[in-house]
Amino acid sequence: MANPDQARKTGRLFELRALGCLILAGTCLALSLIVAKLADSAGAPRLTFLMSAMAGAGVILAALSMLRNQVMRPNPRVLEYALVAGVLLALPNALGFLAVRHVGAGFVTLSFAFPILLTWVLAVLLGLERLGMPRLTGVLLALAGGVVLAGARAGTGDGDALWVALIVGIPLLIALGNIYRTLRWPTGAAPVFLAAVMMLGAALALLPFALALESEQVGALIGSATVATLLLAEIAVFTVLYLFYFVLQRLAGPVYLSQIGIVAAIIGTVIAVLALNEPTPPNLGMAAVLIIAGTVLFHQRSGAPAGARAPRRD
Repeated sequence: MANPDQARKTGRLFELRALGCLILAGTCLALSLIVAKLADSAGAPRLTFLMSAMAGAGVILAALSMLRNQVMRPNPRVLEYALVAGVLLALPNALGFLAVRHVGAGFVTLSFAFPILLTWVLAVLLGLERLGMPRLTGVLLALAGGVVLAGARAGTGDGDALWVALIVGIPLLIALGNIYRTLRWPTGAAPVFLAAVMMLGAALALLPFALALESEQVGALIGSATVATLLLAEIAVFTVLYLFYFVLQRLAGPVYLSQIGIVAAIIGTVIAVLALNEPTPPNLGMAAVLIIAGTVLFHQRSGAPAGARAPRRD
């Protein structure tokens, strides 16, 4: 019979590991959009900058995977995973990078607060999560905080209405990606390896668009010391972000993972206001209370994350 004290300690350690990965990855997600805003202001070609950052992070993660002897031979499942997961990563990131000039980094980060509810609904429908009111209450509270922030930002009348509308598509794409990566996790694949192939797949998905729309602007990546420095910074942020993104996905499941967006929404808003001089959203305090309360309830009622199960290995 298992020692109850040891079981509690193991469960607590599991929760702390998951929470640490969540905070780190969410912070990096917010930072990636802040760096994108700075790069855009410095004159970087946006799609080319994003593609290059993803490719650079993919190469570093692949090297790390090789050092740890975790590289898998290419097979149809791995290639499918790289391409599909890559596209589902490239699309919301591209929308965010393109929109940041029009609606601000703060508003783009807010869109990442919404995927948790969509991910939870999809996970329940697919049998990856149990339907439970306490967890749903926590998700809805956090979502309400995001709605308050987004509504306040939209009410200021700033930004291009078309870009605001396009940003609405980001949460659905993120939720689909969260579920896909869990359901189609290749047998025996390590998180760092899958992070590498996803990043390389995302860069490949963006390549045709970067060539078609920004082929004459590639030189801007290395022609400016500021842009080159920001590119290196973005590569570093992406490397850390998606390494721990996949560790958290394997550790805690897609719904827990989607809380990254809530962390990014709070931190991104604060950084955008303090560092980028973007206007403080109305009702920021109320939104923060709702988001924090929902996240706390989600954690207290879930114990070990309900989605924390081995990814499907077929």
